[in-house]
Amino acid sequence: MNEPNSSEKYVIELQNISRQFGTQEVLRDISFGVRRGETLVIIGESGCGKSVTMKLIMNLLQPSQGDIQWSGRSISDRSTRELHRDRLRIGYLFQGAALFDSLSVYENVAFGLKQNTKLKKAEIDQIVVERLREVGLSDSISQKKPAQLSGGMKKRVGLARALAMTPEVMLYDEPTTGLDPVMTDVINELILQTRASRPVTSIVVTHDMSTVKKVADRIIMLYPLTRLKPDESQIVFEGTAEEAFQSSSPRVHQFVYGEAGDRIREMAEAA
Repeated sequence: MNEPNSSEKYVIELQNISRQFGTQEVLRDISFGVRRGETLVIIGESGCGKSVTMKLIMNLLQPSQGDIQWSGRSISDRSTRELHRDRLRIGYLFQGAALFDSLSVYENVAFGLKQNTKLKKAEIDQIVVERLREVGLSDSISQKKPAQLSGGMKKRVGLARALAMTPEVMLYDEPTTGLDPVMTDVINELILQTRASRPVTSIVVTHDMSTVKKVADRIIMLYPLTRLKPDESQIVFEGTAEEAFQSSSPRVHQFVYGEAGDRIREMAEAA
């Protein structure tokens, strides 16, 4: 990613972003920015567009309307070569880790290095070992296949793979989904350790409030468009974790405390 100039406010910025799939509108006029070194957590119930937002940030999807900027410059202004170069500065931990099933742990972690650098094998070997140890894994598992790993180990290998390219920005898409409480806390600690050990900006999508409490500098809450009026903002909350838990908004309160509220009646009416 290009070096920012002194006037830049955000490392990542979304400006009036909308995204439709056919006639279904998932995001509507979303605007927010992420400051350098910040950990922004995006929360909201299923179907509100959290994962779509992450894919838009990564340029895996393109917006139907609006603009996304990396380090103060629009993605749309970049050439194909510049996009490829700058995308390598963004690490992405996918839901379920998204490891290559046919490749070993070593080959998964080394994949980006082999594809995008001219490092010698000995240098790649060293980086793989260091990144596995960084996420609490021994290099003794390097020849295992993903099918031989637990869910928590897969997540950590996925994180090691993302960190192997020394990213400036880390995107975590539901990093603790499907994990038990202890392993959830392990992943949360690794997010904190990653931020502490290197100058990284982080965006975390989650519905796990223990992750929110532990890692968030700032929170944005999205709300499903199907339950909003046309003139209502899809971002229904922005602030700290403490402010979210003290919010007087029924929408925010119900989500952060896991309360059904009127949802049973709403679901029955929509059926």
